[in-house]
Amino acid sequence: MKLCIAEKPSVARDIAKVLGATMPKQGYMEGNGYCVTWTFGHLCTLKEPHDYGPELKSWSLIFLPIIPKNFGIKLIPNKGVENQFKVIEKLVEECDEVINCGDAGQEGELIQRWVLQKAKCNKPVHRLWISSLTEEAIKEGFDNLKPAEDYKNLYLAGNARAIGDWLLGINATRLFTKKFGGNKAVLSIGRVQTPTLAMLVQRQKEIDSFTVEEYWELKTKYRDVIFNAAIDRLKTLDRAEKGLEYLKQNPFEIVSFEIKEGKEKNPRLFDLTGLQVEANRKYGYSAENTLKYVQSLYEKKHVTYPRVDTTYLSESLYPKIEGILRKMAFYQELIAPLLEKPIPKSKAVFDDAKVTDHHAIIPTEVPPSQNLSREEKLIYDLIAKRFISVFYPECKISNTLVEAQVGTIPFKTSGKQILEPGWRAVYAKDTKEPSEKEKEKEEEQTIPEFTVGESGPHEPMIHQGKTSPPKPYTEATLLRAMETAGKQVEDEELRELLKNNGIGRPSTRANIIETLFKRKYIEKKRKNLIATQTGIQLIDTIEDELLKSPELTGEWELKLRKIESGEYEANQFKEELIQMVTDLTRKVVDGKGKVITLQEEEKETKEKKKREPAAKKELQSWEETKCPKCKEHHLMKGKTAVGCSDYKNCNFKIPFEIFGKKLSDKQLMDLVIKGKTSKLKGFSSHPEGTTEGILSLSDNFEILLQ
Repeated sequence: MKLCIAEKPSVARDIAKVLGATMPKQGYMEGNGYCVTWTFGHLCTLKEPHDYGPELKSWSLIFLPIIPKNFGIKLIPNKGVENQFKVIEKLVEECDEVINCGDAGQEGELIQRWVLQKAKCNKPVHRLWISSLTEEAIKEGFDNLKPAEDYKNLYLAGNARAIGDWLLGINATRLFTKKFGGNKAVLSIGRVQTPTLAMLVQRQKEIDSFTVEEYWELKTKYRDVIFNAAIDRLKTLDRAEKGLEYLKQNPFEIVSFEIKEGKEKNPRLFDLTGLQVEANRKYGYSAENTLKYVQSLYEKKHVTYPRVDTTYLSESLYPKIEGILRKMAFYQELIAPLLEKPIPKSKAVFDDAKVTDHHAIIPTEVPPSQNLSREEKLIYDLIAKRFISVFYPECKISNTLVEAQVGTIPFKTSGKQILEPGWRAVYAKDTKEPSEKEKEKEEEQTIPEFTVGESGPHEPMIHQGKTSPPKPYTEATLLRAMETAGKQVEDEELRELLKNNGIGRPSTRANIIETLFKRKYIEKKRKNLIATQTGIQLIDTIEDELLKSPELTGEWELKLRKIESGEYEANQFKEELIQMVTDLTRKVVDGKGKVITLQEEEKETKEKKKREPAAKKELQSWEETKCPKCKEHHLMKGKTAVGCSDYKNCNFKIPFEIFGKKLSDKQLMDLVIKGKTSKLKGFSSHPEGTTEGILSLSDNFEILLQ
């Protein structure tokens, strides 16, 4: 028997269906020589300090640093987790071979390996590695199973990351809390969290210390075109007025006139960070919620694996592109021009050298149905349009640059026109708030034909302005800063090169930002992220640059990637962190103490509501829910009802439609778990003509309307 272990029940169902393992059992599916079971994400975690010695339960400086000789793992203390692990443990013992069907990424590899380690697995292990959950992708994956050994370095990198985060998080958090927390609250320190907070604090300080200064610029109008003086801004009104007098006394003359045709490159396909940035910029979604929405789309088979950090596709995908485009019926108006000729195979899209474990996020050949949430539809639309746009021609533009002079003062102006929209046609009907850069572009003037040497009357003027402080971070700009370890990078090519040194991973950055909110180190004002007094004081208290420098944290990230590719030893990484934690402990314990004043707790619920509408809470699956009648078997969802998987003996079922009203999954789940629903309306076929009330289960498991 072959045992397949997926990362969650819904994925296990998809795999079981393809393999023909359709017989439901307690905690797994069986059939056709396969058993398919699942974890619920992490079943195991690294042991806590007190697991290595009861004295370590107490937070005391004398026990720091805590450095276990060997790091151990344990089951997460939860009844559901313990029960599911027992199922996996039993199946591992009985099977001939294990197929690791975990999420195809570093975290997915870690989850599965820890579970197999805990279950003392000594059976041969193969790896299913797929980029989407469509039937075709799953079949293809099982036809090309990989040896588990191929992914050993991926596991070592994930394990080193977890140990590194434990070493720094446990020790530094206890250290700073005991030294500076004043016994009032925990001061949380993290390998990625702290440098991220440091970036926000640094920006906050730049804004707070910024002094607004007035300045004056000279401009002039010639043939209805505004020209700007190509000199430094003037610091006093007196100098500006003298300049204006000079301009009035001298003629205006065109020195050069140049039109250059250029191209605007197509945007890149989305990696996870790019998608989170765009969703935040366009819809105000948090990074965490965007990840939830795209993960849901992936599990519904509409898009490929989302936790990726590349914007390229592998060359082997090229033959499938036309088929995917043809299935995207909703976008046929945009796709029709592409299908008139062969799909272009550009190095900017297809490049094996730029693809590691996975390719960029693209739609699959399974088009979405109408029952997606509004948020999922908008995220799918972003992915679909970006996918279509990369196969359009480049946008052709015309750039005009005009230089002139008045006496000895040089002037210039520029303008841009779109000659052929190319890929911009895909976004022509989009209604969105223009960014600052786009606003500037919209203000660009239409430049008439000028002749070098021409001269004429002009209208000089003074423009008064004020210097403005740096802009606060938004989630979009913070994600980009994390990706490039704090460097401000606009160029996509350069950004791609810097990704290896970014802080955090695409899949964890959203969680880091949410942690900073929960700890009250940052808050949100409109779209802007602001460091609180607690956050600022915490960073000011940390003297060690290693803890708060994005560049140095980026170097650790690079080492973790090198462990993944086999170029760096995981033990070496661990030893470096042990040394750092030991040095840090000595320095802080011997240093001066002070107490950080904590941010007053604001009404959390209100803040959360202001920040963003909460994502819909995912219901537990029916396969995870025990039958309320026999209390032994789990439930199954059929075509017309939910019922016990041992229906022949138990007979428990609840139809989707009761007394003429169709119930939602949540209402059905309430009826099963709580024994009753909330008050409902719309019953049309109750024998006594009742149209509203509460559905409940009687002691005999009959459905009553009261």
